Amino acid sequence: MTPNRRNFLTATGSAFAALAASGCASPPPRASGYSPVGDLVPDPAGLLDLPPGFSYRVVSRLGDAMDDGGTVPDRADGMGCFDLGNGKIALVRNHELKVDHDGAGASGPAFDTLAKSLIPLPGGTTNLVLDAQTLAVEKQFRSFAGTIRNCAGGVTPWGTWLTCEEDVTTPDGKANQSHGWVFEVPANATGQVNPPPLKAMGRFKHEAACVDPATGIVYLTEDRGDSLLYRFIPNVQGQLAEGGTLQVLIIDGLADTRNWSGKTVSTGEWLAGTWRTIDNPEAPDDDLRERGAAMGASLFARGEGIWMGDGEFYFTCTSGGVAKQGQIFRIRPNADGPANGPDAVQLFYESPAKAEYTYGDNLVVAPNGHLVVCEDSYDDVVDNHLRGVTPQGSVYPLARLRVQTEPAGACFSPDGRTMFVNAYSPTMTFAIQGPWLA
Repeated sequence: MTPNRRNFLTATGSAFAALAASGCASPPPRASGYSPVGDLVPDPAGLLDLPPGFSYRVVSRLGDAMDDGGTVPDRADGMGCFDLGNGKIALVRNHELKVDHDGAGASGPAFDTLAKSLIPLPGGTTNLVLDAQTLAVEKQFRSFAGTIRNCAGGVTPWGTWLTCEEDVTTPDGKANQSHGWVFEVPANATGQVNPPPLKAMGRFKHEAACVDPATGIVYLTEDRGDSLLYRFIPNVQGQLAEGGTLQVLIIDGLADTRNWSGKTVSTGEWLAGTWRTIDNPEAPDDDLRERGAAMGASLFARGEGIWMGDGEFYFTCTSGGVAKQGQIFRIRPNADGPANGPDAVQLFYESPAKAEYTYGDNLVVAPNGHLVVCEDSYDDVVDNHLRGVTPQGSVYPLARLRVQTEPAGACFSPDGRTMFVNAYSPTMTFAIQGPWLA
């Protein structure tokens, strides 16, 4: 630990005084919420073990007929839930399909053109429209196609889903254009859309995104062992296609957050984070993270799920930590805006062992302020859980996926009474109900 970091609170006292005055230096009050007691109840169907008092139903699965004539694709990943009004909600669901994967469910003019050109790019999204009370699926259809490895993404306050490509393929005879972009899919789409790539948000192995509703700033994770954390300041709040500025996070005195070579950052430690603009965000050489690191940006171990809470956001680093089992970071943006002092950055949680928490990926902030994290471990024995994490950083098992795949895309209905989550492959989308608001 360097001297300037040991003296951090003194050296940056004025900055954190400003954060405290704005209410950002202490966590917002939270409901006590649900914390399970006892073991998960084994599912007789062998799909999903849950705590007592919880139940699930499968609302969509691989191969189901869709309303556009296609069938539900495989590899369901990130997902968001939206209020459509009139008693309807929508799920926008990613499908992390590669160039050579089966394009089942892909349909519409954009995909047809690609298929006729022998360039099958089956990645994209499907939309599901559900009755908000009964959770009956009234319609499901392909809403976006022609991309590669749509892994995670994020919801926006204006009712769209940011679907992110975790792939930086360049034209190679199978793909006819560069990939590695973010696209915006409306939750109220009625069929397949064809949005432009949001190139100002950078070309890299995107994982997930979240939007600060107070500023419209988009925070972006990158799934690589030497990844960075990015933020995009739009020229026009809520209109991402109008361009903006891409920046990288620099944590004062901490070039490497991964703790792989011993502990360089401790759980609970608050640090100052500033942001620096990085040029040429379209990065034809896939070198954003290298150029950012050369500017002093801090390294993270496979940044993945990210979600905005109440004045702060959390993101996972899948293989971070001394045990390399995963970390969760928390950031409180300066409430006075990006030009008025540092953000507060904290290593919120680090897994001590696989048995407690392993390879956290997608995450969501639950209505009670707890985190729900989807594990993504593929060891010889695949045994992935949904892990709950309390506001104090204690971890508990929330669900166990009995099929040999990962849970993904956890998100809550607008009323907070239902959590939706995917089984990655074969695709299944679960609706889980229980005492979420107790």
